[in-house]
Amino acid sequence: MAGKYQRVRGMRDILPGESERWREVEGVVIDVLGRYGFQELRLPLVEATDLFARGVGEATDLVEKEMYTFDDRKGKSLSLRPEGTAGCVRACIENGLLHNQIPRLWYHGPMFRYERPQKGRTRQHTQIGGEIFGVSSPEIDAELLTMLCRVFRELGVSRAVTLELNSLGSGTSRERYREALVDYLSPHREELDGDSRRRLDTNPLRILDSKVPTTRAIVADAPAPRDYLGDESQQHFDGLLHLLDLAGVDYRVNPHLVRGLDYYTDTVFEWVTEALGAQGAVCSGGRYDGLVERLGHRPVPGAGFGMGLERVVLLHEACNERDYSRADVYLVAGPEHAARGAMVAERLRDATPLRVLQHAGVGGLASQLRQADRSGAKWAVIVGDDEVAQNRVSLKWLREGPQTGRGEQTMLTVAELVSTLQGAG
Repeated sequence: MAGKYQRVRGMRDILPGESERWREVEGVVIDVLGRYGFQELRLPLVEATDLFARGVGEATDLVEKEMYTFDDRKGKSLSLRPEGTAGCVRACIENGLLHNQIPRLWYHGPMFRYERPQKGRTRQHTQIGGEIFGVSSPEIDAELLTMLCRVFRELGVSRAVTLELNSLGSGTSRERYREALVDYLSPHREELDGDSRRRLDTNPLRILDSKVPTTRAIVADAPAPRDYLGDESQQHFDGLLHLLDLAGVDYRVNPHLVRGLDYYTDTVFEWVTEALGAQGAVCSGGRYDGLVERLGHRPVPGAGFGMGLERVVLLHEACNERDYSRADVYLVAGPEHAARGAMVAERLRDATPLRVLQHAGVGGLASQLRQADRSGAKWAVIVGDDEVAQNRVSLKWLREGPQTGRGEQTMLTVAELVSTLQGAG
């Protein structure tokens, strides 16, 4: 039976040692969101398929090719959520969160897309997203981007990412641009890659995002959305750039930046990196002022972002060396003193925030100390015959410290041990 069962392709296990970095990254992002007034919303994994078809767009790759869709026992079509914004809007409408409020909401958890797995791209991926509803001014766009800039700074990865911006316009200006793009691309139809030829009839803006070199060469001279912006959209984008300049947020205007989901209008953005190979986008989002109305509510403007944690964690690892050890203190005790060792361990856990790991299993003190060193702990606390005879314990430094050398050892009362480690922790 060994090796018979393996994880499903496109899924992954996050193992001990990796999960600590994940928790650090998630903790930083969630902390910054809270400092900007965002509240957590927990969404279901499964939604009605029509929510995504109507909200995201039937002609998008996500809806056409990437969703995990199934019928329940009553024949209703359901889908594992491929993204979070449509479900967030559904929850706001259903629970009255848009009535005389300006909700700021964040959510976290797995999303599911059936696509070719690569480094940083899995079929089950983890996302943190945030949405703001009820404000149409560029100040909200600027605040979102300033907040995300803070996230990357506090994660220690800001030098490895670049913010790219564009405006898609809205309403008639967006339709005029769509027509101009189709007019430009149609004579090149046979030179486009297969996906782009299909998109020319269904979702032509997505062709601007093609990664196929021959298509990219054609797109390089295509008209850009900003050339067709109406006065209101142009003023909105100019106002956003002015606010980002005042805030000291670095950015690059990418005239061909689009998003793969139909609901975006006006501002769109991506944080991109060259540190992860082909998977360059680590955080994306923009404004979607028509989405709430599309899903059956009165018009309410909205803006938000989605951050793919697989890629952000990889970027964090590339930019930050960390020793995610298993414990801070490793407690070593002779077999006959295990109960006393457990009491000392509990005393440390009561009095300090340190992670205390007591040796389990057989082994003499020398063997246990080798295990303590391999655990990555900073200190070993020893409860042996000599220590018990003197009603004390020994504290051994397993790592170099500011005022101590590796291997230094001293005998202390339990009260002195707690005091020493309280100061050191």
